[in-house]
Amino acid sequence: MKLIVGLGNVGKEYDGTRHNVGFMVLDELAKEENVSFNKIKNEASLADFMFNGEKIILAKPLTYMNESGRSVRPLLDFYKIPVENLIVIHDDMDLPVGHLRLRQKGSAGGHNGIKSLISHLGTQEFKRLKIGIDHPQRMSVVDWVLSRFTKEQQNQLDNGIRQALDALNNWIETENFMETMNKYNHR
Repeated sequence: MKLIVGLGNVGKEYDGTRHNVGFMVLDELAKEENVSFNKIKNEASLADFMFNGEKIILAKPLTYMNESGRSVRPLLDFYKIPVENLIVIHDDMDLPVGHLRLRQKGSAGGHNGIKSLISHLGTQEFKRLKIGIDHPQRMSVVDWVLSRFTKEQQNQLDNGIRQALDALNNWIETENFMETMNKYNHR
């Protein structure tokens, strides 16, 4: 069993904002798999599908970004999923819009959702799929991550989301995260 978590903030006012790219990727993956987020458990909206006899659970924490770990830790415990089978999708200001970076572990790098996960999981060793949202030029970080993409940036993000789906599918199919990293980190 695998748990794929997309980070974001709940509510219409946050739809389409930079901080919600994790939710956007999961929405597209759910659409691709023809499943919907129709269950609530441990403060998360869930969808799931089967791949080669393995259950894949998609989770969007309903706790707001800064408390994501409060939802994810109980999900891992409830479904008895080891941390090695968790991947977290989130925004990254240090990458250009739509660019991907996969990591097996690491610090929070200033990302409050990741800080919460590290705190609740008790480890930095969990897989991440980061999607670039670029760095603010003339805006505070808070205003930037809650802003929406320009039309040009949206096209770049759409390409990034497509690559993220390809990377997730590669990991699910091969179960080899190192191979997935090598294949998708250089694009």
